Amino acid sequence: VRLQHGASGLEPLAWSEDHRVSVSTARSIAVLEQLSDVHSGGQDMVIHRTAVPAPSAACLLKVGPKREVAECKEKFASSVDPTVSQTFMLDRVFSPEGKSLTPLRGFKYSSWSPLGCDANGRCLLAALTMDNRLTIHANLNRLQWVQLVDLTELYGERLYEAGYRLCKADAPCGELGDFPEFQRRHSMQTPVRMEWSGICTTQQVKHNNECRDVGSVLLAVLFENGNIAVWQFQLPFLGTESITSCNTIESGISSPSVLSWWEYEHNNRKMSGLIVGSAYGPVKILPVNLKAVKGYFTLRQPVVLWQEMDQLPVHSIKCIPLYHPYQKCSCSLVVAARGPYVFWCLLLISKAGLNVHNSHVTGLHSLPIVSMTADKLNGTVYTCSSDGKVRQLIPIFTDVALKFEHQLIKLSEVFGSVRTHGIAVSPCGAYLAVITTEGMANGLHPVNKNYQVQFVTLKTFEEAAAQLLESSVQNLFRQVDLTDLVRWKILKDKHIPQFLQEALDKKIESCGSTYFWRFKLFLLRILYQSMQKAPSEVMWKPSHEDAKILISDSPGMGSAEDDQEEGTSKQASRQSLCDTGKGVDMDDTAEDSLHQPSDTGGHEPMEEKLLEIQAQIEAVEMHLTREHMKRVLGEVYLHTWITENTSIPTRGVCDFLMSDDGYDDRTARVLIGHILKKMNKQTFPEHCSLCKEILPFTDRRQAVCSNGHIWLRCFLTYQSCQSLVYRRCLLHDSIARHPTPEDPEWIKRLLQGPCTFCDSPVF
Repeated sequence: VRLQHGASGLEPLAWSEDHRVSVSTARSIAVLEQLSDVHSGGQDMVIHRTAVPAPSAACLLKVGPKREVAECKEKFASSVDPTVSQTFMLDRVFSPEGKSLTPLRGFKYSSWSPLGCDANGRCLLAALTMDNRLTIHANLNRLQWVQLVDLTELYGERLYEAGYRLCKADAPCGELGDFPEFQRRHSMQTPVRMEWSGICTTQQVKHNNECRDVGSVLLAVLFENGNIAVWQFQLPFLGTESITSCNTIESGISSPSVLSWWEYEHNNRKMSGLIVGSAYGPVKILPVNLKAVKGYFTLRQPVVLWQEMDQLPVHSIKCIPLYHPYQKCSCSLVVAARGPYVFWCLLLISKAGLNVHNSHVTGLHSLPIVSMTADKLNGTVYTCSSDGKVRQLIPIFTDVALKFEHQLIKLSEVFGSVRTHGIAVSPCGAYLAVITTEGMANGLHPVNKNYQVQFVTLKTFEEAAAQLLESSVQNLFRQVDLTDLVRWKILKDKHIPQFLQEALDKKIESCGSTYFWRFKLFLLRILYQSMQKAPSEVMWKPSHEDAKILISDSPGMGSAEDDQEEGTSKQASRQSLCDTGKGVDMDDTAEDSLHQPSDTGGHEPMEEKLLEIQAQIEAVEMHLTREHMKRVLGEVYLHTWITENTSIPTRGVCDFLMSDDGYDDRTARVLIGHILKKMNKQTFPEHCSLCKEILPFTDRRQAVCSNGHIWLRCFLTYQSCQSLVYRRCLLHDSIARHPTPEDPEWIKRLLQGPCTFCDSPVF
């Protein structure tokens, strides 16, 4: 994927848990979302591309009243002391607009939150610009990014109100006219890095003394002076009103460079802390007080992981939770990139306390490490230097600590001579994303740099299929990188491998989880697409035929030259279609290509096979629909009183479940019997909002009244969506209605669920 602007900042690549890759560039953050599209027959990766534009106005940190700040800036710029005037003029934090210098545009760093933080249950994006503006963005309608809050502005207001003191016991601050005080106020609110914690759960007491679980997430922001601001947000994060608290921690580290969360689970007790690295070399863990979060604990005092001031700057830190096979307990592996070396530290809690083992891995790169990423499922670490060399480090436990096996991945063998600027691994470890530009050719640097994001597979199809079958996540959407490899293999070979089919059938027979049924539906849909004929014409392409003709012209009066021109134009349009490459989306033509008349009798077996696959797809979809109907009816039975209208077509859903004589589910029959007894012969039918006629429940997809008005049905509650605005799942499988203020909590909870066919979120 070619980038429109050059990559910028440290660690320009980040891969979110919901399979979006953010690329920090000089004008925007390019967001590349990987989709495992079941409606496309192309073998290439399907990527949906959006962007977060950089703000047009420069960010000015709030260090005092505007008039006083302007006077101080003029005073420092014209100072006769060169140590003051030169320092002030050259520091872009004081004057981000630049004046005679080039303006600071672009992004320094970006960080993804865990899954489930925004209103759609997806990831939030924290973005730090070159001029030190820290903002949080959400992609609510899938086509546009919305800024939810500007944390730099909010933190500046908090400091201004507190008199630029962290606590009331601190000594009063000096005058803004003093240059050291002017520098101090800027450094205490200049962000260096920011990182999200995992989702915490707190209990909130309601007015009727009921307790409900409320999710929250923490965002730690490291500042230039070593302070760390820990923001607590209530989920889903909607904006300023979702901010619960903000506490500042003094780390005591000079020249901090990097930050990471340390989260450790021991005997069902979760501990947390913040790992901070310095540009001078030291690394240590700071305790974070989470009193408001039930079940979370922190360290009593800071833990120094590396204390030598060896002038090797800490560039990147990753914390990986692992299981120790010899000690039979969980442990935490911390890896940090320091120059060309990788520093590692194994943290293990035993009866004696916290055990710390640390060392360095040397001989990896001849140049400093520019980027590091880690696969948190198996602990594999990837590092890269700017010369196009990527190292894979695999941790192997020993009796005492661990050792690393590493091997070299030469990108030059795949892409030719390239320079690398950043790497990121996908959530399940199937892909490695790499930012590359042209390398040296014949000892000369390239004249122009073309920045590209390259995607490299790290797993085989067999490994991906085995991981999907043994997955503990049991959610297809959270494993899109693995399903994409399976999709590619089926589209390439035009059949489902026998071992995968047999293993999946065994899983369905043994446990019957709906996850394996959804996986089967996914495989059948991809197989159906692989059997389709490629359409000869592109449906989205406008036709150049004139709709209007003169009355004097008859249909058969065209000359041979006109026929020849028409044939040439059709041939050119087909040629242009071929030239556009494999990235053409065939969604709109997938249905039509099935019904094209076959020219020869050899296509009849293919059409029969397509009809057979389509019948299997319908059967699996019906099974998943019935399972979800049982869940909806269970919620109805638990949360409604006798003779209460639930607004869910309960009687219609019951009749639909029992309408098929071949469907014999004892659980469903018992549940329906209890519900009908509770309803006491009342039906509570739905009515058409246009003509007030009854809407019968005869189809799971739509409702049609006696006057022919058609309303689509919500696949989460099976209510008819009688409004012009509704939601669709990411892969356009189904539609769902929006929650209304009148809906009870249990219906709102149902409406928050993912798609019942593909596990995708709903927009």
